[in-house]
Amino acid sequence: QVQLVESGGGTVQAGGSLKLSCTTRAYYFNNCRLGWYREVSGKEREYVSSIRNNGSIDYAHSVKGRFTISQDFVENKHMMYLEMNNLKTEDTAVYFCAACFTIDAPWLEVERWGQGSQVTVSS
Repeated sequence: QVQLVESGGGTVQAGGSLKLSCTTRAYYFNNCRLGWYREVSGKEREYVSSIRNNGSIDYAHSVKGRFTISQDFVENKHMMYLEMNNLKTEDTAVYFCAACFTIDAPWLEVERWGQGSQVTVSS
C-alpha cells in the first residue's frame, strides 16, 4: 500500500514558524486532493488545507494568511509541504497528511493518512 510519510513538526514559541513535509509516490494520487488535517486530544479532527494538481488550493479560515501549502515532484517522489507562520497556541495539535478526500466531507471519509506529527506552540 502506498504510504504518506510525514516529517517536521516540533515545538515553537507563539509567533514562530514550522514546516511540515509529506512524501509519497509520485503521481499515485494524481487525481486526488492532498492536504492536511489536525487533531487536538478530545476534539474532532479538523481540515486545515489542501491542494490539487490543477493548482487549486484551499485553506480553513483559521489558518488563512498564516499557512502556505505547496507541492513538488522530485524524481519518483511527490512532496507536499505545509509552511506555518505566525503560529498561535491554538495551532497546537497533531497534524496529519491526508489523501483523497472532499473538503466538506466528514474526516472519516479520507482515504489515506500519514502517521501524524506533533506541533506544539508555547506562549
